[in-house]
Amino acid sequence: MDFQSLTKSQEILRAVADLEWEEPTPVQEQSIPIAMTGSDLMAQAQTGTGKTGAFAIPILSRIPANKKIQMLGLVPTRELAIQVAEDFDDIAKYTGHKTVAIYGGQSINVQVTKIRKGVEIVIGTPGRLMDLMRRGELSFDGVSVVVLDEADRMLDMGFIDDIEWILQRVPKQRQTMLFSATLPEAIRELAQRYMNDPKSVIVSQDTLTVDQAEQSYMNVGRKNKLWALCRILDTEKPTLTLVFCSTKRMVDMLVHKLRAYGYSADGIHGDMSQAAREKVMDRFKHGKLKILVATDVAARGLDIDDISHVVNYDIPENPEDYVHRIGRTARAGKTGKAITFVSKEEQYLVKAIENFGRTTIQMDDVPDGSGRDTVKRQLDLDEYADVFGMVPFRMNIGKEDGVDMLSLIRFIMRKARIDEHLIGDVTVKQGSSDVRLHKSIAFYAMKDLENCSVQNKRVKIDLIR
Repeated sequence: MDFQSLTKSQEILRAVADLEWEEPTPVQEQSIPIAMTGSDLMAQAQTGTGKTGAFAIPILSRIPANKKIQMLGLVPTRELAIQVAEDFDDIAKYTGHKTVAIYGGQSINVQVTKIRKGVEIVIGTPGRLMDLMRRGELSFDGVSVVVLDEADRMLDMGFIDDIEWILQRVPKQRQTMLFSATLPEAIRELAQRYMNDPKSVIVSQDTLTVDQAEQSYMNVGRKNKLWALCRILDTEKPTLTLVFCSTKRMVDMLVHKLRAYGYSADGIHGDMSQAAREKVMDRFKHGKLKILVATDVAARGLDIDDISHVVNYDIPENPEDYVHRIGRTARAGKTGKAITFVSKEEQYLVKAIENFGRTTIQMDDVPDGSGRDTVKRQLDLDEYADVFGMVPFRMNIGKEDGVDMLSLIRFIMRKARIDEHLIGDVTVKQGSSDVRLHKSIAFYAMKDLENCSVQNKRVKIDLIR
């Protein structure tokens, strides 16, 4: 099956071609025909199996671009809200539909401005959606489609009551689609209450592993991926290295940076002609090029036996893509390494890959450098943030300085000029206090707080590593 058999929209097919999606994933192949009919749908599929395309393609094929909210997507986290909204934007590249991501941690005024300009698609986390609905800035009276994405994660995070509050304020005459890696009883009960005779889709997990490859992942924030890659190249001296990026733009940027640091690197992606790609691959195959940076366009067709290292610079969202990527190493009886860079908010994708392939990917440290680093490591708060984006800090003020939890929160809000929802857990001890700040404002908040004093004592705030 191909995408032409799933949608007649030439604008969507053109966008899908730009994304280099060659064929539908199993969840897309099974879900899109059902969703196109307007039926309710309950799909069990692992994270990263192409779920967003499974509901975005039929929704964008069916709703008009009229600047009125017609689709609501509920997701568990800020990161997923941004990701799903970006995916909608990619697929709606030529259709004229507009999407807004609604989540805590970003200025509420920015989101309100986007809503007022007119959007068709709203993707959000329950808390911020409820906030905007109560303020009268967000109405779902015209919504005809609701999607609950990663429903089991929302259940685990305690959002079930919030979801029901929102669903009770959306028109009953609507299409509802639910996607979840597992279907516990609470999810089935939710479906029974709010869905109308939903059709079921269960995507089987085929065992796809590469036993010969030594698989590992490294916790690396976005700012330090280049540092980690250069460490691997400098210390392990790979024969040939294949590096995978998620976008064509990222391929070009990484090739430019690697060349600037003196590495033998080139890239391939879908914007290049077949002849140009073959020329680059030929140089790589014959060892004239040591590092090949690629999008997934190369994952299924590259046939070179001497690749010693595959590096997932960007972890793939689709576990099947991961398997095809790492299958480029450890070929013809040779050994090889598959290394994946993972940020804190991407940890769940590792679990999805492990579940899909019924395998275990070991966590590893970036190798120790010998001598001076080619690229300097940067302070990246993403590496220390929890799944909610909160970063732990220790301050040198506590009870002995006349501070309690409430006064400390007010002090931070006033001196760092931040809203209360950007402050997480606060623990006041005798001579110090531990506080969590959201990564989006933490760096500047540190600077502001260190210019302050409490009881003639200069404030010091340190990252808890």
